Amino acid sequence: MKLRTTPLALAAFATLALGSAPLTADNHSVAGVDPVGFVDANADRTVRVAKSLWEYAEVGYLETRSTELLQSELAAEGFAVREGIADIPTAFVAEWGSGGPVIAILAEMDALPGINQSGSATRDPIDGKHAGHACGHNLFGAGSLTAAIAVKQWLEETGTPGRIRLYGTPAEEGGSGKVYMTRAGLFDDVDIAIHWHADDENSAAARTSLANRSAKFRFSGVSAHAAGAPERGRSALDGVEAMNMMANMMHEHMPQDARMHYVITSGGNAPNVVPDFAEVFYYVRHPDPDGVEEIWQRLEATARGAAMGTGTDVEWEVIHGNNPLLVNETLARVMDAKLRSVGGLEYTADERAWAEQLQESLGDAAKPLASATQIQPYEKNLGYGSTDVGDVSWATPTVGVRTATWVPGTSAHSWQAVAASGHSIGYKGAQLAAKAMTLMAVELFTNPDLRSQARAEFDSARGENYEYRSLLGDRAPPLDYRK
Repeated sequence: MKLRTTPLALAAFATLALGSAPLTADNHSVAGVDPVGFVDANADRTVRVAKSLWEYAEVGYLETRSTELLQSELAAEGFAVREGIADIPTAFVAEWGSGGPVIAILAEMDALPGINQSGSATRDPIDGKHAGHACGHNLFGAGSLTAAIAVKQWLEETGTPGRIRLYGTPAEEGGSGKVYMTRAGLFDDVDIAIHWHADDENSAAARTSLANRSAKFRFSGVSAHAAGAPERGRSALDGVEAMNMMANMMHEHMPQDARMHYVITSGGNAPNVVPDFAEVFYYVRHPDPDGVEEIWQRLEATARGAAMGTGTDVEWEVIHGNNPLLVNETLARVMDAKLRSVGGLEYTADERAWAEQLQESLGDAAKPLASATQIQPYEKNLGYGSTDVGDVSWATPTVGVRTATWVPGTSAHSWQAVAASGHSIGYKGAQLAAKAMTLMAVELFTNPDLRSQARAEFDSARGENYEYRSLLGDRAPPLDYRK
């Protein structure tokens, strides 16, 4: 749903009006130092780290080797690292610098369970591997790492006051790691936060997201022999199925922009045994947190009704919840200009051949490969995904960018995304994101007017007397939700 389109000319005008010098692909020097050159010089690091994270493919809150790798790289560059923050063993903050504004860069690292793929352009699951980077968080972590180091080098060489922070943020996929970090006040002293994401196109659009909440609904019944003594049994699976039936009926009576989906995570082990335990994992999404709350109350009612009707008991554990992204167009327009200054991606002949082979599996969804070289028009729109970056965006002004790390037409959470996230095409996209974020951070360190205007828009959007409210309540991080 498109909310409002902003002409590109306004983006360029806004950037110049804020005092930013025009940039071209060959002119990225700021204060006599070229920060994009630092990103290029660190390309080998981006590839090495992205490859390692892709191979680890560690899921939410279990990213032990992934976080150790990111922390060790930063410590070697002189960053002060605090690990195990917000009661999350794999979360960390790494900081370099002193005085001046605090600019944060977010770095994700978790993979998705239940999907994996080699680096092949055709379907090729890896035996024994139970997760994969189908959302490109290996690229996210590596690209953000490179950007943070490049900004640190620029600060050091120019003597500019300020602090650059990299936030290692675990469990974005259904674990809401950033929500717990936000709730712990870790972004309270940040002036601006920068993030990015893997995608099949290049864009700095001011894209909002859906608020969401999830929970595991656990039904308990009475086991019995399904043939010899069925009257003694009370099937927990019946409770799950009754809940799902009623929830599916709800779809007809939900707002158009709402989403609700589920997966049965436990349904019994043998048909001739009445299962005494069953579990279903639900997500609810809506553009407004209050909309999530309203649908959620109805979903809980279906759980209670299902238990009553099947003679079972039910309880549920909220696993994660995210607020929607609060976009900041003051920042987004400048990020759009930075992205355009570094341009899109150029494939080699081998990369083009690989991409064309992969596109055979995309069918009608495939887009022209040339779109990877382009920057999409700037606009403000609604994205139907959800992210825990949303909670960060309510704590401090936040801006993001997306780059074509995947073959055009690829959907997130697909084997094609896993393949490209472990391919040179993905690494190029991570480098492009690192360049845009580095230029954005340098702009923020050198342009106090931009910081002030972004803050004014942020304060106005939140409104007076704003108080942060998490959709998670006061629960502790669910460190075992992927076990």
